[in-house]
Amino acid sequence: MEKKLYTLLVFSENIAGILNQITAVFTRRQVNIESLNVSASSIKGVHKYTITAWSDEDQIRKITKQIEKKIDVVKANYYTDDQLFIQEVALYKLSTDKVMENPEISRTIRRLDARVLEVNPTYMAVMLGGLTEDITNLYYQLDEFGCLLQYTRSGRIAVTRSVVESVSEFLEEQERNANGTNG
Repeated sequence: MEKKLYTLLVFSENIAGILNQITAVFTRRQVNIESLNVSASSIKGVHKYTITAWSDEDQIRKITKQIEKKIDVVKANYYTDDQLFIQEVALYKLSTDKVMENPEISRTIRRLDARVLEVNPTYMAVMLGGLTEDITNLYYQLDEFGCLLQYTRSGRIAVTRSVVESVSEFLEEQERNANGTNG
């Protein structure tokens, strides 16, 4: 089967140890996590895990089902990139001397709409938000110029293209069932 990048959106209660339980599912199936971001969600008391991994659909479906079985997990779904709005952020620390020596570096930063955060005699800090491809493209270009001192990028953040998150519909259904109304 063909491997491609999948994004899992996992919603859970804010319980200590749940991240370890979720990542253990990937470890047991020998699937490497490409990126991981954890934050509060739009629902009070519920945290959102955005996890990316290269896998085939059968394997990612099994991983998602195993994660969803965890007691503190509210809902888990997997998505392909076309089903999501996706962003990442990267920080690049550059040698000020090298940037000053080569005007092409500044042009490259401007052309890719990166934002200069600080310039001092030693280094220049630059930030770029966008798709993974944009971020890695700037990284490789800056690396070729030999000006890169440090680099880091965030994990992916994502929201679905649907109007509401699937966890909202799930929680509403649970509420209806708890109140004895099925409609």
